[in-house]
Amino acid sequence: MSVKPFVIDIRSVPRRAGSLVEVDRTVVTPDRIGAEMIGIPADSEVQLDLRLESVTEGVLVSGTVSAPTAGQCGRCLDALDDSVSVYLTELFAYPDSETDKTSDEEDVERIVDEEVDLEQTIIDAIATELPLSPVCSPDCPGLCHVCGVRLADAEPDHGHDIIDPRWAKLADKLVEPAPEDPDADGRS
Repeated sequence: MSVKPFVIDIRSVPRRAGSLVEVDRTVVTPDRIGAEMIGIPADSEVQLDLRLESVTEGVLVSGTVSAPTAGQCGRCLDALDDSVSVYLTELFAYPDSETDKTSDEEDVERIVDEEVDLEQTIIDAIATELPLSPVCSPDCPGLCHVCGVRLADAEPDHGHDIIDPRWAKLADKLVEPAPEDPDADGRS
């Protein structure tokens, strides 16, 4: 049986509209959550600070989800460690409620066996919060496109003389000849 850390039992939430239960717990995510360059690493602690409120059509889950993030800078590829906090608001429809009957499968979350599964809701919220290309600092210069050296560590005059291959033959013709050494041919 696989571990489902984001599944919450809602039997403690009375089915009277306005009833409220608060959930404050820390869970460990078995899988990485996030974008390619940054995300919540697998086996990280995720803090859930939620309100489960009974409404006519189901249970409204709202609150914050917070966790550490790890990744790499999109410019210089240095490691990044940070944190993310997102606010959730999601309605989970009771089975056979009007919302359940009239909504498409992908339009509303459902309560299954007196449980709500927040995993996809959390994944979606984290995905919209994290940058696709994170940076270690707003002014990170990145890597040299020729040699790959980290430009923040390179000498100020770091550069490469690159001649377009289409002009290489012409460049050879424009090079000034070296001054002749009078002693080279034996004359004084």
